[in-house]
Amino acid sequence: MEIIISNSNGIPIYEQIKNQLKNKILNNELKEGELLPSIRSLARDLKCSVITTKNAYEELEKEGFVITVPAKGIYVATINKDLVKERQLTKIEELLKEVLILAKTCDIKQKDIIEILEILSKEDIND
Repeated sequence: MEIIISNSNGIPIYEQIKNQLKNKILNNELKEGELLPSIRSLARDLKCSVITTKNAYEELEKEGFVITVPAKGIYVATINKDLVKERQLTKIEELLKEVLILAKTCDIKQKDIIEILEILSKEDIND
């Protein structure tokens, strides 16, 4: 399983791991019921702390993407992709509302916001 960690993007390593695993689950690269690498194994493969991988798995479990079976391992959970998508859309709406409020206070026009969004969407936002 390929997970790429960047030390220069300002995103905590556990969050990078969590986000990449979540994307792999949502894109069916990791299937429901699939056994994931152990916390120690993943830490060794990624050359990071066991605490870092433990935090990533804990966050994924809180969000319902994985389940831990004691003495067996960590597995990809059954997820409702429509529900996950709806949660993400709600989060995007909230963030966009914040952007619009900030833009109004700075007298930034909607067309400028759209232009920024178009530019950002063409960039690799993981860097």
